[in-house]
Amino acid sequence: MERKIILSADSTCDLGTELQEKYQVHFYPFHVILEGKDYQDNVDIHPEDLYRAWRERRQLPKTAAINVSEYMDYFRKWVEDGYDVIHLNLGRALSSAHQNCVLAAQELGHVYPVDSCNLSTGIGLLVLKAADMIEAGMEASEIAEELKRMTGKVHASFILDTLEFMRAGGRCSAVVAFGANALGLKPCIEVQNRDGSMTVGKKYRGKLEKVLGNYVKDRLKMYPDIDRSRLFITHSGIDGEYLSQVKKTVMETMDFENIYITQASCTISCHCGPNTLGILFMTK
Repeated sequence: MERKIILSADSTCDLGTELQEKYQVHFYPFHVILEGKDYQDNVDIHPEDLYRAWRERRQLPKTAAINVSEYMDYFRKWVEDGYDVIHLNLGRALSSAHQNCVLAAQELGHVYPVDSCNLSTGIGLLVLKAADMIEAGMEASEIAEELKRMTGKVHASFILDTLEFMRAGGRCSAVVAFGANALGLKPCIEVQNRDGSMTVGKKYRGKLEKVLGNYVKDRLKMYPDIDRSRLFITHSGIDGEYLSQVKKTVMETMDFENIYITQASCTISCHCGPNTLGILFMTK
């Protein structure tokens, strides 16, 4: 008897409610610890809450991965009801979530964890590919293997407006942050699709409006074989005028069947700060 498939992902996939409902994706939230209280990412805490705590009280949150026991409790009901579960995790270089998910899957069976080797809608792009394959009638094991082969085709990057949050979180030195701010530099953070680690790419200079336009054109010219079915514009909280400008620049540079705009989860936003924006897409 053919088993039906549940499609699931860590909350860090940043797909947003509309796409979550359209493609019937289940999310499991990461933990966000702020001022001693444990919250569920994008359930009872949102990026605006984090920024307010920093502005008003200079309090930064910590994030924690989903543990083995939580994954087991989450998957068990579906497995016992006769489903296979495909679950996409935040990249292994960024979190222990995938390792924990694998351990839970080994205990339960019929769960297929996939290391996205990515973050944010870099994961989301793979989630939507999985939804396409489920619709086409592929089996869960086949879908999981195909997703693993696709991770190297996902290209994610972001422009940081400020290094304040990375400095406060210990991810760059005060000297580097001060120098970047003094020179008006806005670095492009590139996600390495072999494991989800991040490196600094091109450093742009100038006002955010100009930087975002140049960044979009640079990224879309970088690859000759872009999959034009989907592109995400994902941000950590930014003025709508910037979103409209970026979408317009994308459309003037390249035709995409679907351009989605989503806001990043707390887990992603607390590391990059407000006004961070990226475009995320796949190559063929």
